[in-house]
Amino acid sequence: MDFLRWLFDAKLEFAGGGFLLWREVLGNLFGLLSALGGMRRKVWAWPVGIVGNVLLFTVFLGTVFGAPNPVNLLGQAGRQVMFIVVSVYGWYRWRQARNGNPGQAAGESNAVEPQWASWSARIFLVAALIAGTAILTPVFRALGSYEPVWADAWIFMGSLLATYGMARGWVEFWLIWVAVDVVGVPLLFSAGYYASGFMYIFYGAFTLVGFFVWWRVKRRSDQAVSVETGFPDPTVNVGERK
Repeated sequence: MDFLRWLFDAKLEFAGGGFLLWREVLGNLFGLLSALGGMRRKVWAWPVGIVGNVLLFTVFLGTVFGAPNPVNLLGQAGRQVMFIVVSVYGWYRWRQARNGNPGQAAGESNAVEPQWASWSARIFLVAALIAGTAILTPVFRALGSYEPVWADAWIFMGSLLATYGMARGWVEFWLIWVAVDVVGVPLLFSAGYYASGFMYIFYGAFTLVGFFVWWRVKRRSDQAVSVETGFPDPTVNVGERK
């Protein structure tokens, strides 16, 4: 109980009255560790991320949990719940994929092989992001979320779609995170959530790295298949094959 009381009350104070909640810092660090595990395609990325989601949920509902920051970001808080639900799904899918590869030790095998989403899936992702933002904006505004509310709704929908794409093993999910970070950084700074704002800046660079890491893995996989089957790699143009 003493630890929980400290966790809820602890903050890092700065001159001029500024502060950072340690829950916010720890929640984002767990999120970063989860992102690193996701880039390496490790199953443990999902439960680690869930711990961070629980911590950040208590942060973004500041008035409910008695946090010093009186600003409620309902989209940010709601997406933590969404993360937990979708992470259970992703955790199951990645464990299933890993256990379906008996040729490697369970502790060493990668949980998923990156794949490009189909064009129909890409259209769905873009349409869902735009439509979901439009639908949730008036809902979050009615509930009293921080302005600009559309940004909060955009972050929620983008996070949902990116997490789903990660669970499916789609390379494009990294780019959705970039779109989330571009909107999230100014929103978080304006709302006074500085730890999360700085972490989003780092996430933006990290997600670009993750995209190229998964893209190279997918390219190597295609090249290996082309060597085994004798068919040319479709990702390499005619000039390069010569």
